[in-house]
Amino acid sequence: MVDPQSTPARSRPSVVTISTYLLLLFAICQLISVVISLATIGTVREVMEEAYEGSTVEGAENVAGLTVALGVGSAIFLLVVAFALFGLGLVNLRGKNGSRIATWIVGGILFCCVGFSLLSGVAGGFSAPGGTSGDMPSGEEIQRRLEEALPGWVTPVTTLLGVISLISLLVALILLALPKANEFFRKPTAQWEPPAPGGTYPGQPGYPAAPGYPGATPTEPGYPGTPEPGYPASQPPAGDPGGQPGGPSGQTPPASGPDQPGEQPPTNRPG
Repeated sequence: MVDPQSTPARSRPSVVTISTYLLLLFAICQLISVVISLATIGTVREVMEEAYEGSTVEGAENVAGLTVALGVGSAIFLLVVAFALFGLGLVNLRGKNGSRIATWIVGGILFCCVGFSLLSGVAGGFSAPGGTSGDMPSGEEIQRRLEEALPGWVTPVTTLLGVISLISLLVALILLALPKANEFFRKPTAQWEPPAPGGTYPGQPGYPAAPGYPGATPTEPGYPGTPEPGYPASQPPAGDPGGQPGGPSGQTPPASGPDQPGEQPPTNRPG
């Protein structure tokens, strides 16, 4: 039989704990990136408006606002999803396999988004529509103006945060796939334990006590009618008045009758 109370407690391996901390680091990096974006949004808007000022292309006056809105909105979205991923990491500490699968899915999507953003920043800086034909500014021109207007630490810090985010997220997802993590997230199986002496198996009633035989006489000394030690059970001791009536020794006197000598049967005499 299997005792459900004997399920062994699972110890959380260190790889799962480290993975949760790395997910927290990823969320913190995204938070810092959003703070930098919000702190420099005014300068970026001014640079974009100056770059598209005087353009005769239809809708050029709205390009600056739309580009800034998309950049800041995507950063905030990544921040929200990053903290949601950290929430999944907290659930992973309980050994829930469903949260681990969700962590792989959400983490993989975020890894692609952050990697694309990092490559775009390294290659061309702030992404904005542009061209060389007409009076539309090119992407290189916009990037040069941004580097001149923004502080010198913005681009290196943003790039460093992107690299740390990618590495921490990738390592966190790999740690969740290690054999020790697989053992922790596997559903535990109950172990069999023998019942304690005198106990019963779970789910089975105990056996009732065997009833005594009817008419059984105790044989221990001291009970009424039990012969004293040293005498046969069929003959009481001499002088026992508790024997058969008729004599002090318990012997039965001879029965009187017409066949016994010395006894005369009564005769009917005529009156």
